[in-house]
Amino acid sequence: MKKQIPNIAGGLVLILLLIFPLIYRQADYDYIMHVMITAFFYAILAASWSMLAGYAGQFSFGHMGFMAIGAYTTALVCHYFYLSPEPTGLCSEMPFFGQWLVVVNPIGVTSTTLTQDCLRQAMEAWGGSVKVTPMPVLLGIVLGISFGALAGFLIGMLVLRLRAAYLALFTLGFSEILKATISAEIEVTRGQAGLELPPLYPDGVSFFGMHFSATDKIPPYYSMLGLLILCLLILGWLAHSKFGLFVRALREDQDAAAALGVNTTRYKVLVFTITCAMAAAAGAVQGHYVQIITPNMLFLLQMSLVVAMAVIGGIENFVAAAIGAIVLQVMLELLRNSFEIGGVEVDMTIWRLVFFGVLLMVTLRFFRNGLIAPIIAYFGREGVAAETVSKRAVASGEEGRS
Repeated sequence: MKKQIPNIAGGLVLILLLIFPLIYRQADYDYIMHVMITAFFYAILAASWSMLAGYAGQFSFGHMGFMAIGAYTTALVCHYFYLSPEPTGLCSEMPFFGQWLVVVNPIGVTSTTLTQDCLRQAMEAWGGSVKVTPMPVLLGIVLGISFGALAGFLIGMLVLRLRAAYLALFTLGFSEILKATISAEIEVTRGQAGLELPPLYPDGVSFFGMHFSATDKIPPYYSMLGLLILCLLILGWLAHSKFGLFVRALREDQDAAAALGVNTTRYKVLVFTITCAMAAAAGAVQGHYVQIITPNMLFLLQMSLVVAMAVIGGIENFVAAAIGAIVLQVMLELLRNSFEIGGVEVDMTIWRLVFFGVLLMVTLRFFRNGLIAPIIAYFGREGVAAETVSKRAVASGEEGRS
């Protein structure tokens, strides 16, 4: 019975998360919903990074870079590409399945709307007689995931021979190069001014007879939660398949795994590609939720936060890493509230990060497998020892009779 406690607890938590937006009615509703959506975002990153580092032993510092690739891909698609039934004669365009694929001209930080100069001039000339359609948000997200997976595949091929610190430095360099490129290409990416994105559901969404506007928190909440559940299911399936067995063999001893017939090249690239695609998916959905992205998402502090969340939750258990990310993100937000001790006001906007650092150091020193993973493992191992002893006793008895 005790072995089922983690499953029962997980089911109850999932039910609570599913009904939470429907039962929470406090004045800070929008703020709490934003915290939860962001927590799910970090949970996807922490869980996928846990599979890469904890299961496969590939310690990468470029995970946020692949997240940014997903976000910037969908942003560029929605920012620069449109469908028109008529050619503009002003923008770059080409025939596309009976319509015209219009690519607006990059004009850097002078652009303040999603509809840029050449297309706006054409629309003014048409006088409203021609309807121009922006690219679907879903298409941008799919392309973001695809480009994130492609980038993960290419980087994975490059880092095959690298291990430990060399792999971490290589992926860190990749992330910094990507950030510098995005910041420098002001004409296309608008640099530090950031790229605007349409909402996740531009026309709102309706279900069960209720309509939610483009700015409502409930649709992105369930979208990010659904993406998190999907990623955890995929990771769980992989971890309990031959794939998971092989990547753990790579982590323990790559040379021994190769000697036993494991295709190390294939599985190192596969795990890198899959986890990078998940990071890109999280970035694409989060980008449409917040509706603006900047190179600041690639700061090393952001990557360090994801690593710390995974380590505190349990780096060798992606479910624990996801739970740790959610709990820590909520705690970091709740600790923003300052308080007084003996007439002295404690500014928690600063000290909350100190407490977070102390918790990380304590975890690394005394709980090497995190704070949550050992709890899950404790219930998962319940009865294993007794079962093993029983099997050995049966085997000994059969040997004695023979």
